Amino acid sequence: MLTLLAFLVTLGILIAVHEYGHFQVARWCNVKVLRFSLGFGKPIFRRRLGADNTEFVISALPLGGYVKMLDERELPVPGSVSEAELTRAFNRQPVWKRIAIVSAGPAANLLLAIFLYWVLFMQGVPGMKPMLGEVPAQTPAAQAGLKSNDLITAVAGEPVASWTDVRWILLQEAIKSPAVTVKVKDEAQREHEAELKLDSIEKEDFESDFLEKLGLAPYRPAMPARLGDIMPDSVAARAGLQTGDEVLAVNDRPIDEWEQFVTLVREQPDQPLTLRLKRGERQLDAVVIPQAVDENGTKIGRIGAAYQVDEALVEKLSVTVSYGPLQSFTRAVDKTWETSVFSIKMLARMVTGEASWKGVSGPVTIASYAGQSAHIGWKSFIGFLALISISLGVLNLLPVPVLDGGHLLYYTIEIFKGSPVSEAAMEVGQRIGLAILALLMAVAFYNDITRFITG
Repeated sequence: MLTLLAFLVTLGILIAVHEYGHFQVARWCNVKVLRFSLGFGKPIFRRRLGADNTEFVISALPLGGYVKMLDERELPVPGSVSEAELTRAFNRQPVWKRIAIVSAGPAANLLLAIFLYWVLFMQGVPGMKPMLGEVPAQTPAAQAGLKSNDLITAVAGEPVASWTDVRWILLQEAIKSPAVTVKVKDEAQREHEAELKLDSIEKEDFESDFLEKLGLAPYRPAMPARLGDIMPDSVAARAGLQTGDEVLAVNDRPIDEWEQFVTLVREQPDQPLTLRLKRGERQLDAVVIPQAVDENGTKIGRIGAAYQVDEALVEKLSVTVSYGPLQSFTRAVDKTWETSVFSIKMLARMVTGEASWKGVSGPVTIASYAGQSAHIGWKSFIGFLALISISLGVLNLLPVPVLDGGHLLYYTIEIFKGSPVSEAAMEVGQRIGLAILALLMAVAFYNDITRFITG
């Protein structure tokens, strides 16, 4: 339910903002708006408002929307606009007004992203300090001389405060440079620079955690198998396990860390496990039989106990980055611009075959990410919303007929040609545009289904 609600909220906000951009600029240009629709298909709500008696509609299929303006070419009887309203028809407007109206939708999405990032940067963005964990031998990080416990302070000359910053800058650098300069501070607080080679990154790696291929992984402190919250009426509760118990062994097999314990429990559903526990100063045994549950088609075991988080350690390794109102706004603009440019570069690399088409996502993946981000917290959801808003704005600016960018292409041709593009040319362009969109949607749905099947 949370995923569905988050998905509907995401679509509702992004579509409403996009269409409102068209609507508001059309009004400023004195173009009559006949209908403002959120969604397609059969209307489930409608109301007429304003001096122009504009019809506001919510339709059954929420995957889009539109603003219908007075246009002589789209009436049941072409050209049947009253003399008094001819000046308010969209097709009668000078080309600069038509460009402004069409551009307003994508612009509204980009402005929304700026606003959301501005709020985030003022409130503070939580993250993990970019401290290196184990650096595997023969990886680019090891060859660059980076070591465990090194703290990354700058990448490509840009200061970084979290792993999110590191990943974002490296992602941009990986598509344009064979190497990048990384500045780190070691355990003795000595600073030095290293050249990290990026030429081992292949197009398929952008779909996974490409940092791992570079040998960059967050520092993970030792996590003893100490129990935190125990779920009521769970296997752990019925076996008498308590918060603070430390698991020393399972079936006489020593347990050194939490992940080792979790793995053993997951691998043995419905199998009795004898736990050697440390409770305070004494040791005791308990028997648990992990409950079998289904996870992506695989049977795993669970006992209903969580890890006891070391708050002091979490505070040591985490960071919250925040700025004042003015600096937050500047950073929000920069973030929106950089993300937009990066999206265009990645699209270009997909067209040329330098990047994988697996990066194209459809509604299923978007819904999944919406639910996950909403579950994490409102800050995560706002960041997700800003990213999708940028994607929608950039996508609509592509010079593909039927998209806003396609209309802008027609108007640009009109400026140089001195007259509008012919109806025949626009009809051919529309067919090409629909074919491109159909292909793009097919790829997106294929990727969605593949991710769903493979987990």
